[in-house]
Amino acid sequence: MGGSGENQSTMNRYALACSIVASVITIIFGYDTGVMSGAMVFIEEELKINDGQVEVLAGILNICALFGSLIAGRTSDYIGRRYTIVLASIIFLVGSVLMGYGPNYGILLAGRCTAGIGVGFALTVAPVYSSEIASAKTRGFLASLPELGISIGVLLGYVSNYFFGKLTLKLGWRLMLGVAAIPSLGLAFGILKMPESPRWLILQGRLREAREVLSDVCNTQEEADSRFRDITAAAGIDGKAINEDVVGPPSNKEEEAVWKQLLIRPTPTVRWILIVAVGIHFFEHATGIEAVILYGPRIFKKAGVQSKSKRLLATIGIGLTKFTFIFISTFIMDKVGRRRLLLLSVAGMVIALAGLGFGLTVVEHAKEKLTWALVLCLVFTYLYVAIFNSGLAPVTWVYSAEIFPLKLRAQGYSIGVAVNRLMNAVISMSFISIYKAITIGGTFFMFAGISVVAWWFFYFLAPETKGKSLEEIEALFTRSARAKDEGVEIQPGNSV
Repeated sequence: MGGSGENQSTMNRYALACSIVASVITIIFGYDTGVMSGAMVFIEEELKINDGQVEVLAGILNICALFGSLIAGRTSDYIGRRYTIVLASIIFLVGSVLMGYGPNYGILLAGRCTAGIGVGFALTVAPVYSSEIASAKTRGFLASLPELGISIGVLLGYVSNYFFGKLTLKLGWRLMLGVAAIPSLGLAFGILKMPESPRWLILQGRLREAREVLSDVCNTQEEADSRFRDITAAAGIDGKAINEDVVGPPSNKEEEAVWKQLLIRPTPTVRWILIVAVGIHFFEHATGIEAVILYGPRIFKKAGVQSKSKRLLATIGIGLTKFTFIFISTFIMDKVGRRRLLLLSVAGMVIALAGLGFGLTVVEHAKEKLTWALVLCLVFTYLYVAIFNSGLAPVTWVYSAEIFPLKLRAQGYSIGVAVNRLMNAVISMSFISIYKAITIGGTFFMFAGISVVAWWFFYFLAPETKGKSLEEIEALFTRSARAKDEGVEIQPGNSV
């Protein structure tokens, strides 16, 4: 199954261009996340909001993104991956304009929530589109571009905080938030020049168009024909019909059955896949990354950095670290493998989070400023961000986008994204309350403990998918599920 390994291992430039354009939507999301960490410092000062309102402002985007992601799965199945990205761009545009206007807390929340719906759409469809465009050998690279886009956006947001923060209080944070409207508008037009996902076209019965797209995103016609045969087989299209230009799309009954196959009566294979997809999205945020990304200035203040300008400058270091290690991971994922990166990354996170917890605890109980403890906090903060973004961050999106069967992929993936946004919101909206209850050092010890649980989850439940076609991955989980049901011991990381 699958085309020539040699041909598939060479990056197709058109497929790369398609994935880069699709990933622009995640740059905008990353910008919104990064810029809010600094903007909140100024919003607190001008609008005189309390810590509870700050937590709501931080987390409301992800609550709304949860609903956006659940809608996006069905939307992308109905109107296609490409037009769903256009819709996400328009929603982002409206949200950015509202936040940039922001005359009061209510309007600001409304804009943040609107942008959140766009986030849900973006995080659901961009990785799915990239994974469906890519060949098996380059899918890890292309499907991780959206996560790279998020890191670029976060870095741009931090830089924006530093420079716009020098403007007047009334103007600075509004420009920080409103400027995201410009790339949103550009993307809405740019994505229309990209092709539709060949897998979505096949699901709609538009076989001739799918062949044309595959010819463009594959290096040889042999590879294109091989992928076409694999996808039509996975879609359940009769072998006699694959030479037709158009066949009948799935019936409404088949579309309605998707949720039943996912949640009500899943097969052992689908149940296994769903558990892994939900688990990896849960642990991505339950291990505390949003606390560092969104509340970096507060953490640095607790560590002993008193100057507002220096705290914003220190967050740029977080953004640079995030971008650097996501960039490296993007190039090594298809060589090292998803599973190995996951296990190494999460093990390193346990150490870094425990170190940060120790450093913050020392600072909190010290009666005078301890330079060594401040340096320790900074080092472990950057180390945590580096390790997280070298493994768990990019693998979450690549792995969960590639493991679902074709007919369940968009909506199954949307469930994972909904869990991702829910956990992001939980951490965003509770971090201040938690550290007030158990100390800020204790909070990071808690995240270290959760990371230990995550490591065991991935060790026992996440097989390696490196180098396999999307259709082969389904077979991998089918064998895994069958072996588990029959009581056969499964060696972690093997194809079973």
